[in-house]
Amino acid sequence: MPNRQPQRLAALLFDMEISRVFARIAQRSASEAGRPWAFIAALSVVIVWAVSGPIFAYSDTWQLVINTGTTVVTFLMVFLIQNAQNRDTQAIQLKLDELIRATEGAHNRLMALENQSEETLQQVKEELATACEEPILAVAVPPQER
Repeated sequence: MPNRQPQRLAALLFDMEISRVFARIAQRSASEAGRPWAFIAALSVVIVWAVSGPIFAYSDTWQLVINTGTTVVTFLMVFLIQNAQNRDTQAIQLKLDELIRATEGAHNRLMALENQSEETLQQVKEELATACEEPILAVAVPPQER
C-alpha cells in the first residue's frame, strides 16, 4: 500500500495557495470596485452601449451584450465582495474579542458571540439592555435626588 501522505500534503498546499490567491484577488477587487474610477468606467461602458444603439438598430444582439455583460460582472462581484466582507467581519470580531478579553470586568462569555444561536443572542441583548439602563440612571440622577 503506497504512502499517500505526500499526495495529501501537496493537495493541502495547493488548496492553501488557491485560497490565498483568491483572498488577495477578492480583497483587491472589492477595494477597487468601490473607487470613483470604477464607477466612471462602468458609466462609460453604459454610455458607449447606449450611443451605439442606433448603429446596431437597437437589435436583440445589442441588448444581449449589455444584459450578458452586467449579469456576468454582477455574478462574479457577489462572490468577491462577500469574501471581502466575510474577512472584514471576522477581523472585526477578533478585535472585539481581544478588547473583551483584555478589559477588566468585561464578560468573557461575550467573546465569539457571533457563533451562538439566535435565542442566545436575544437573551444577551436583553441582558445588556437591562444592564445599560441601570448605569445610565445612576449617572444621570444624582444620588440625593433618587
